[in-house]
Amino acid sequence: MERAPVPVHALAHRPLTVAAVAELLALPAEPRVSDDVVEEVVRRRGWSWEHDLVCDSLRTGHGHVLCSEGYIPFGYPDARHFLVFGEVHPVDPDDEDGAGNGPWLTGLMDDWQSLPGWSGRRPGTGQDCEDVLAQAARAVTECLGPGPERTLVSSAAVVTGLPLTHRVWRTPTHALVLGPASDNGPYGYLTHLQLSYTPLRHGPDLPPEGDADGLEAWITAHVDW
Repeated sequence: MERAPVPVHALAHRPLTVAAVAELLALPAEPRVSDDVVEEVVRRRGWSWEHDLVCDSLRTGHGHVLCSEGYIPFGYPDARHFLVFGEVHPVDPDDEDGAGNGPWLTGLMDDWQSLPGWSGRRPGTGQDCEDVLAQAARAVTECLGPGPERTLVSSAAVVTGLPLTHRVWRTPTHALVLGPASDNGPYGYLTHLQLSYTPLRHGPDLPPEGDADGLEAWITAHVDW
């Protein structure tokens, strides 16, 4: 999806794979794990806790960052899961040169880029972000079979920055939304590139074709905490 090269200060990512998508989709159906054994399960899977980049999250064996409601991702079909495979420091129109937030956000982007298997681009463009999302969409499609049901370019789910493409798939019980979302950490100015896997209790039916506002609201309901 070629568009004008809107700038971003920095982009860090690790490619999403079919295996990583399949692992995410399997989490709700796994045996439920209690608090007293979760540390052992995490260690046995080759995962680790990630407390700095995203509070109370996990780093999976595929090198992505997983955030889950209720802290424990295994065996909770009603929980929402967010798999982060990219992080963007967008240009803030109110702080275009980065003088206000640049120095400390650059340090946070250093931390994302230094994760094993991650790479970065500084500066970057919106098209670089779209390329990362398109690669991830191919992995999701290969895992699920069909392509996305809906595609929408929007900035509704982010705090600041450029609009990017959201893609929506559904299973009988869950929504999968691939796209940008606010980093709800203490800084908020960064944007996750993530695959959300959330129960359809937030709205099983998609808005009618052509209802961009309705689809934006539907997406936000599924990707926001």
